[in-house]
Order: sequence, then structure tokens, then C-alpha cells
Amino acid sequence: MRKRSAYKPRPRIANPMAYVMESVSLVAGHTTFIRDLHIRNHLAMTSLTQGRATKSDIDLLIAMNNVVEALWRLGYGKGYEEVLKQGSAALLAVARRGAESGRFVLKSGEMNALNTLMDLHDAQMDAITIGDLEKAIAIVRDDTKARRAVEVVVRDINQAHSIGSEA
Repeated sequence: MRKRSAYKPRPRIANPMAYVMESVSLVAGHTTFIRDLHIRNHLAMTSLTQGRATKSDIDLLIAMNNVVEALWRLGYGKGYEEVLKQGSAALLAVARRGAESGRFVLKSGEMNALNTLMDLHDAQMDAITIGDLEKAIAIVRDDTKARRAVEVVVRDINQAHSIGSEA
């Protein structure tokens, strides 16, 4: 049997000029993408505040938190470090309680912190370009792959979900 090569060719961009033009355009210019993203995130937050959040709602909020942190590391929202810390801590507390009990229930301070974090995410999405979003997604992917994120293990499913970085 032949040894498999570690070589993997890089993907080629069919139209490099269109890729560059797209990556410098604002995310806010893609109205359907932004509208769908806002709707999904705000519906997940609404179901969490109403006490009927599911695992998929928490997954969406965790993904939103990870993107906010990655964009913060890229320089978008540097003055809002405390908002990021409080929102991440609140989401981690809700996720851990939900992993233990099976129900995701907010406390009032956590609700305020998560609402502020959601506002920061919306503001970041209005200010960034497609290229910045791609960089943020790469940061989240690298952190998850390198296990630099805090894991929340769901009791009945035993699947780990990562929140932010441990730094």
C-alpha cells in the first residue's frame, strides 16, 4: 500500500479580480446576508430571553460571540473589551447551566450583558468588509482547531461547544 502524501494543493481562485473587489466591499452592502444573520441571531436571543432556547439557539449565540471576539482581535471595537468579557462570561454561565439542567435560563445581569454583546456584533457587522469577516472566521477556526477555546459539554449529547479563547 502506498503512503499518502501530505501535499494538498491550495485552492485556486477562478477570478482573482472579482475576489479582491468582493473582499473590500462592506458586509453591510450585502443586505440579504446581513438581514438573515440579524434575524437568526435575534431570534436565538429572543428564545433565550423567553426561556425556550434550544441547543441550536445557544450554538448560534456561541458562534456570534466567537466572531465578535475575533473581530475585536482584528481591531474592530477595541474600546469595548469589557462588553466582550461580560457577554462571554454570561454566555458561558448560561451554556454551563443549560448543559447541567437541560434548560437554558437567563439571569437579569446576563440578559443585559448578552444584549450589549449583540449590539456590538451588529455594529461590527456594519463596519467590516467581507475580507475582515473571512479573517475573523479563520481566527475562530484556528482557535477551535488548536483547542484555545473554553469547552462546554452538553450532558445528554456529550458534544463540546467552544466559546471564545482562554486568553
